[in-house]
This record gives sequence, structure tokens and C-alpha cells, in this order.
Amino acid sequence: MSSNGSAAAGGGAIYGLGIFGGIVYYWQVAEGFWEHVGAIFQGIFWPAFMVYEGFRALGG
Repeated sequence: MSSNGSAAAGGGAIYGLGIFGGIVYYWQVAEGFWEHVGAIFQGIFWPAFMVYEGFRALGG
């Protein structure tokens, strides 16, 4: 009986790197204190924003 836990762990690592990369990107373009606070929020939730904009572009 084999488990598929290693595949899930790999996907989590890739997702985690994407979140970290998003935080770093938004942190670099932020200029003030509240923009840096917003950069953390945007870095964590950028995949949701991307999906929302994709559906909006499709006319949904």
C-alpha cells in the first residue's frame, strides 16, 4: 500500500515558495509602512487575486 503524501508535500513546497516570492516582490515595490503591511497580505493572497482576475477576464 503506497501513500501519495510525498506528492502533496511537493505541491505544498511549491505553493510556499510562490507565497514567499509574492511577499518579496510586493515588499520591494512598497514604499511606506502601510504598503509593507499590505505587501504581506498581497503576498499571501496573490493566487486568489489571480484566479479572480482570470475569471473576470473570461466574462464571469
